[in-house]
Amino acid sequence: QHTTTDTKNIKIFEIRGVSDSRKYGVAARSLKELTRKACQYLRVPVSGAQLCLSSDGTLVTEEGFGSLPEHCELVLLSQGQSWKGVVSELERLLSTDLRLQLVEAVRSLLSDPPSPQRHKLLRDMLRNLDDTSEKETRDQDLQWFTGVDSRFKTKSSYMRFNCEARIRSYMKEVSEASRSIEQAKIRAEFEKTLQTLCHMLKEDQYNGAYFDRTEEEQSRLCTAEGWFTCQGSFDEALCQSLHSINPYSSRESRVLFSTWNLDHRIEKKRSILPTLVHCHKKCSTSGISVDYFYRLLFTRHNLKLVHIACHKKGAHNLQCDPGKIPKKTIRHLSPEKCSTRNSKVTAQNPQAPRSLVEVPSMEKRMRPPS
Repeated sequence: QHTTTDTKNIKIFEIRGVSDSRKYGVAARSLKELTRKACQYLRVPVSGAQLCLSSDGTLVTEEGFGSLPEHCELVLLSQGQSWKGVVSELERLLSTDLRLQLVEAVRSLLSDPPSPQRHKLLRDMLRNLDDTSEKETRDQDLQWFTGVDSRFKTKSSYMRFNCEARIRSYMKEVSEASRSIEQAKIRAEFEKTLQTLCHMLKEDQYNGAYFDRTEEEQSRLCTAEGWFTCQGSFDEALCQSLHSINPYSSRESRVLFSTWNLDHRIEKKRSILPTLVHCHKKCSTSGISVDYFYRLLFTRHNLKLVHIACHKKGAHNLQCDPGKIPKKTIRHLSPEKCSTRNSKVTAQNPQAPRSLVEVPSMEKRMRPPS
């Protein structure tokens, strides 16, 4: 008969085997007793058997037994077996190609209190395991379309709309810039430019092809599978962190993608719009290269897709190129449109007035990439 003190020393542990994830509750006062009972449950010879922590494979010693928390999960190792924690569990599932069980295993591990670093790795793994990017229609992937308007039947059509909405918001900001123009005649000329920009955007379908994986390779910013790669901040050629995302893969990734920015290298509010307004004060629409401003505002000529961590919100200190502001002979189409549309030749414009390109506070100039 055990004393009250002995009863208080009893601990309950969750025991499992290496090749079986089923767990058994076993009560014991010592490591020796726990090992013996675990071997009985799992039908493992006591000789050479050991217990280790499920989390990382650390072997349990008699000295360390007393510090183990209640309901600690342990793995019973028979002679010659080893356990590497989470890695062993994932290897077991991967070796049998049981993807659904692997997903459940990761979710189970996430319910434990792991370290923040391990938690992040498991979350990333789960997101990749839940990848349904190969599915395209609403019927095939209802979860992806949660919260998406019912008029969208495919992922690509929604992603195209998503890009168009961003571009439309830029056009709205251009329209609002006319409010700063007090003189009616100048405002009228500016509104002519707005009409031209609107026409060009409609012709290009608001460049929605950038997010549409079904488009031709030269027109989209993603792979045929839907992977987008961060293009780095405005002052870098590449993303140093190698950020990437596939919003087609899951609902969570679709939502996260909304935090990625189509960032203007030459800034819209600090440089492009003030320059455009100033030009109309010095010259009519016919003397301004609307095509140049179109490319700066709405195309990959000046837009970079960037992860939120690579989106620098400080001043870029990049200005419009004064040599490209006067109207030229031909509209320079974006590379992705060259194969589908013909260039439109306009009348040769006389040399622009000197005052047209003398925009205030723009001494430091940097040419945008051509």
